[in-house]
Amino acid sequence: QVQLAESGGGLVQPGESLSVSCVVSGGTFSIYTMGWFRQAPGKEREFVAAIGWSGAGSTLYADSVKGRFTVYRNNDESTVTLRMNSLKPEDTAVYYCSAARRVTAIMDRDMYSYWGRGTQVTVSS
Repeated sequence: QVQLAESGGGLVQPGESLSVSCVVSGGTFSIYTMGWFRQAPGKEREFVAAIGWSGAGSTLYADSVKGRFTVYRNNDESTVTLRMNSLKPEDTAVYYCSAARRVTAIMDRDMYSYWGRGTQVTVSS
């Protein structure tokens, strides 16, 4: 059974940086497209970033994070990391890692079959 576990959330001030990571177990990591989603209180879960099999050759970002966030993966260690720079208060949310049996990066939440439990990121002064 595929399991995902996020780590690295925390409290930071506006303008600071933070990385959240996800380790995958119980499956062949390299065959999954990996996605990051987030959910703020009272809002729906929204797409943040995704990376396909080939890594940097297939990435997607939400417009709200483009240029500030970077997603990358390490297939040898079965991990995917979201590096978040220039954080804003509106980035505050629970961040979820997800996996989809797809080749290229995708934004559609319904295409992701596996999910982690999430990690809290809070941006506040």
